[in-house]
Amino acid sequence: MELNSVKETEVLIVGAGSCGLALACDLARRGVRALLVEQAPALFPGSRGKGIQPRTREVFDDLGVGGAVRRHGGPAPVGMVWQEGRRQGEHDMFRRAAPTEAEPYGEPWMLPQWRTQEILLARLRELGGDVAFSTPLTGLDQDAEGVTAHLTTGPVRASYLVAADGGRSTVRRALAVPMTGETVDPAPMLVADVRVAEDALDRLNWHVVMGEGGFLTLCPLPGTADFQLVAQFEEGEPDTSAEGIRALVAARTHLAADDITEVRWSSDFRPRAALADRFREGRVFLAGDAAHVHSPAGGQGLNTSVQDAYNLGWKLGQVLRHGAPAALLDSYEAERRPVAAEMLGLSTRIHRGEQERGAATQQLGLGYREGPLSVGRAGVLHSGDRAPDGPAAGGRRLFDIFRGPHFTLLAVGTDAELPVSDSDLVRVHRTDAYEAYGTGVFLIRPDGYIGWAGEDTAGLAACLAPLGLATLTRC
Repeated sequence: MELNSVKETEVLIVGAGSCGLALACDLARRGVRALLVEQAPALFPGSRGKGIQPRTREVFDDLGVGGAVRRHGGPAPVGMVWQEGRRQGEHDMFRRAAPTEAEPYGEPWMLPQWRTQEILLARLRELGGDVAFSTPLTGLDQDAEGVTAHLTTGPVRASYLVAADGGRSTVRRALAVPMTGETVDPAPMLVADVRVAEDALDRLNWHVVMGEGGFLTLCPLPGTADFQLVAQFEEGEPDTSAEGIRALVAARTHLAADDITEVRWSSDFRPRAALADRFREGRVFLAGDAAHVHSPAGGQGLNTSVQDAYNLGWKLGQVLRHGAPAALLDSYEAERRPVAAEMLGLSTRIHRGEQERGAATQQLGLGYREGPLSVGRAGVLHSGDRAPDGPAAGGRRLFDIFRGPHFTLLAVGTDAELPVSDSDLVRVHRTDAYEAYGTGVFLIRPDGYIGWAGEDTAGLAACLAPLGLATLTRC
């Protein structure tokens, strides 16, 4: 293999699902050269991961797709329980909270996975990137300086490689990274996107049918004419053909087979929970389903995956563009693997009926207090906590100040001298005391978590060098 035949990039992302697309968007806005490859000829066509949790909505707002998510999605419908063809009454499956100053999104947002990925791809193209479809990875080699990936279109040399290629990850298997897990439920399940005759079923509720053989649900998907059908099979195997799905609906519900006018996509699976033994192998990182596989109950899988990308993106940017030590990348596994383990446990308990969908599913309380980058506390917040939204000077919101690929040095209710000047890399902002913060000085990371906190700025300078910010201090 001749050296000049090898394509070069800084980051190679394998897998154009929601995780890979979110990471590509984040790197593009940081000016990091990234190549995103996908073995399939097009984006994933199904609705599978349809619930966008409040924390992920904040992430999407920062990535510049919040408006599109709002336009194309909608709130989760209230459940309607059916039995023997009769409505038994409504049952809301979700915790719904009114938006607050600190938490602007109070409930999950429904958006089919295929639409989420379309939105992210459109944003990536706005930022100058794209996806190389029909480009499988067949193997990889790595050394101290980088990774050589062997693609069907030719070799690519990258400083780092990120595996976002799903639960059957080719990259993870090539690295021989074990994945430890369990079967959440031995009963197989079917998921499909279907069209229902207009006069056969209303779109006001998430219809839940309980009966022999397992449950069946039909959830209207906002912004489409589709329903997502999910069915459990306590006996037998799912038939994913259009004929099989129509027969299933006729057998378990009051609908007739021909009320299912179209089957647009279908798949079967067995609910499983599994966690990769490690999220990093040299210069290769595992993210999304390549690192953790969830039961769909509770809507944690896609959300945890997007937040993996959000955590890793800024760290790669700091190392590749701003001189941060490579050791910063060690914090990815240290921060994200415990979160993934926590969310896996939550999903499994919800699936088994051991826990209700509550505040934990919204992911607003997740953080990195015990992580290697968290230093100090001030007011009511610890470093590692999510930085709340709230009023900011000039009639803006704090999230307006945080939005973008930069850090933010935020002084709340204090006139402490700030040793960092306002720049493209660190925005400096002062605001009045606010109960969600108390008072103090807070260094907000690009992913919206507090990286450092103190009553004044003593000790701040020492934490800047590991983040690639040492040259910005005035003292």
